[in-house]
Amino acid sequence: MASSRLPTYFISHGGGPWPYMEDRRKALHVLEASLKDIPRQIGTVPKAVLMISGHWEENQFSVMASLNPPMVYDYSGFPEHTYHVKYSAPGSPELATRACDLITAAGMQARLDPQQGFDHGTFTPMVVMYPQADVPLVQVSLKSGYDPAEHLALGRALAPLRDEGVLIVGSGLSYHNLRAFGPGARYPSSTFDKWLQETLVGSDPQQRVNRLLRWEEAPAARQAHPQEDHLVPLMVAVGAAENEKADVVYHEDNLFGGVTASSFRFGQAENP
Repeated sequence: MASSRLPTYFISHGGGPWPYMEDRRKALHVLEASLKDIPRQIGTVPKAVLMISGHWEENQFSVMASLNPPMVYDYSGFPEHTYHVKYSAPGSPELATRACDLITAAGMQARLDPQQGFDHGTFTPMVVMYPQADVPLVQVSLKSGYDPAEHLALGRALAPLRDEGVLIVGSGLSYHNLRAFGPGARYPSSTFDKWLQETLVGSDPQQRVNRLLRWEEAPAARQAHPQEDHLVPLMVAVGAAENEKADVVYHEDNLFGGVTASSFRFGQAENP
């Protein structure tokens, strides 16, 4: 890599506590392989991971500040053992303060949250990427309302962390309509995924931003995201690497029996 700057990622994180369930893990083996490959791609152990999950939102941007964050079992209907799993990565109050300062310096309100724990949009991909839980991990919330411009601005504010050894990851799902999974998802998910590929990989940086700001105009947009909590983390990943090349790092067309889903890397990797 020409510098120590880390790329950013938008990952499709799968469903529920899947890494802790053998049958789900087998079914999601393509996704698992893509997440396992991220440490190889970046070619170094990051100082910390900063995760923006589609499962945490507040009225203003909030930053997890605990040294030992608890677990948040924000799912239902799964086996009892999945409500007792523990991903024991340390938090980083130092990084939390740095991130909060960057956000406020960019003219946005932000606060430290000493109570927030790891939700499954964070701990499920991390247990695959860093199973030893030895990389400090901090979450930043979404802001209610899901304004794409505000979340692109959040990414821009956090961008300096990439030069400080911090891996920025937006964690969501490129298609997230819980009422239309399975075969009924084939058309809307593949249609929206085609637009995402054109937007992220096939557009120049300014076109990419302009298209993301108007994402609701995309084909099948509201079929793919009736609520955009799982899409908005993408805006943060893009904002933090706004002028850099995008690459597809995960893609399949039969997730959950019919969903086309993708993950993307923004910026140069040591081992693409």
